[in-house]
Amino acid sequence: MALKARALYNFQSENKEEISIQENEELVIFSENSLDGWLQGQNSRGETGLFPASYVEILRSRSGSNYTDYSISPTGSPGHESSFYTAPPNPSIPYQGSFEDDDDDDWDDWDDACTVVEEPRSTPGTNGHPSPNLQYPSAYDHHQHAGYRPKPVLERQDSMSSSKRGSVVGRNLNRFSCFVRSGVEAFILGDVPLMSKIAEVYCIEMGSKGPQWRANPHPFICSVEDPTKQTKFKGIKSYISYKLTPSNINSPVYRRYKHFDWLYNRLLHKFTVISVPHLPEKQATGRFEEDFIEKRKRRLILWMDHMTSHPVLSQYEGFQHFLCCRDEKQWKLGKRRAEKDEMVGASFLLTIQIPTEHQDLQDVEDRVDTFKAFSKKMDDSVLQLTNVASELVRKHVGGFRKEFQKLGNAFQAISHSFHMDPPYSSDALNNAISHTGKTYETVGEMFAEQPKNDLFLMLDTLSLYQGLLSNFPDIIHLQKGAFAKVKESQRMSDEGRMDQEEADGIRKRCRVVGFALQAEMNHFHERRVADFKRMMQSYLKQQIVFYQRISQQLEKTLRMYDNL
Repeated sequence: MALKARALYNFQSENKEEISIQENEELVIFSENSLDGWLQGQNSRGETGLFPASYVEILRSRSGSNYTDYSISPTGSPGHESSFYTAPPNPSIPYQGSFEDDDDDDWDDWDDACTVVEEPRSTPGTNGHPSPNLQYPSAYDHHQHAGYRPKPVLERQDSMSSSKRGSVVGRNLNRFSCFVRSGVEAFILGDVPLMSKIAEVYCIEMGSKGPQWRANPHPFICSVEDPTKQTKFKGIKSYISYKLTPSNINSPVYRRYKHFDWLYNRLLHKFTVISVPHLPEKQATGRFEEDFIEKRKRRLILWMDHMTSHPVLSQYEGFQHFLCCRDEKQWKLGKRRAEKDEMVGASFLLTIQIPTEHQDLQDVEDRVDTFKAFSKKMDDSVLQLTNVASELVRKHVGGFRKEFQKLGNAFQAISHSFHMDPPYSSDALNNAISHTGKTYETVGEMFAEQPKNDLFLMLDTLSLYQGLLSNFPDIIHLQKGAFAKVKESQRMSDEGRMDQEEADGIRKRCRVVGFALQAEMNHFHERRVADFKRMMQSYLKQQIVFYQRISQQLEKTLRMYDNL
């Protein structure tokens, strides 16, 4: 039975099975039962197709008790919770891993009992804009974090006696805030237990532009090549594998997208204050089509480039295991070890060593506010350029080609008409005009093929940065929450309701969060400059080559008229 619904957020379709919807647009839902987080329906323009369930609410009579808002439904697609941007809310069931048939089968050389697919996670939107492809899960569990499970052998960071517990800074009432869910609140308040031995350490140094992550002492790159369709169960199941070759060992391994998905969720679960690059999106249909496979490969290359260039992510033991392990038995052991890692979420903050240089917290807050405004503006600009480039692709493939074909056909018609009166016909002129028509038909085909050389690569980079930018609202929210606790603790100390030592401990732990965020901001800017320089250079070079090829075609045709 068809139902009326209203769109909560904008969604831009990316393939023929999906339709675009606009915020507050009235929709018709064919069935309220979502398929892996997607609903089928019709928008106000009469287009029929799929759109994310979490982006709509079904309109019912308020007298009924079954009012459905898919934006908070566990069967919906991921949303986004942020302290300063309006965005989709957080569901508790993941979207990532829904649409590919091979996600429903066994894990082959993986341990079925230890997968991370069942972990709750959410997807941030892009600074207030929900992610257009719904491909980006987050790693925050709603209530519990393995990184700070209490253990008898561990002590609280500030070793505060139980007699003083009454003076502790108040906890947030919103237990679904990312500040709470990530465990950063517990870290700031000293409730994350210290480990007896911390094997991994990530250092932050003071650079020319402020705090920065210490560089990986063993830098490397990794190629992503040769997507190959493979089968199992005598052809019943099919999947695509990718050849990965790290430069530090120069020995290839083969990974499926499912393996990337597992790694991605480990990264999100562990690195609370780091902007983990989002994986390329999945697709409901057509996942074995050549264009989709090529697009995914291009975007996995960009994803891998960002992973290997990050000073922290590139050193993560789980990432190294993903890139280097070739033995099945060792693979399972390494996978289980990564899933049992206790230095995740809030506990990851214990692994960070910060400089001794003093930073005024107000100066840090001002710097973060500047970055917040910058990231919002950049996100809007990236979205604008994405829309313009996507429309230009459609024109290249459709409109431009058709117009040049029409022009070519018109020239051909002129040439044919000149043959109608043979005594006055000039074969040389007729042939030249006919060739001109064929030249413009060729130019039309060149326009249709050109996006593969320039615009696709631009859209790949823009998509990556939409994902990176979408991570920062939550990360900045963590820092804002930490600052609020510092101010509250200092006020309580001034009023005599908290020991100054305890307030100093909260301030010290807040510095860790502040330094980490600044280091991440520094790394983002460093990569942004390099990536957009490369993107613009590549686009302009390809444009020059493209128009030179057109010019050569036209000059060759022009010479046919010289000797008439």
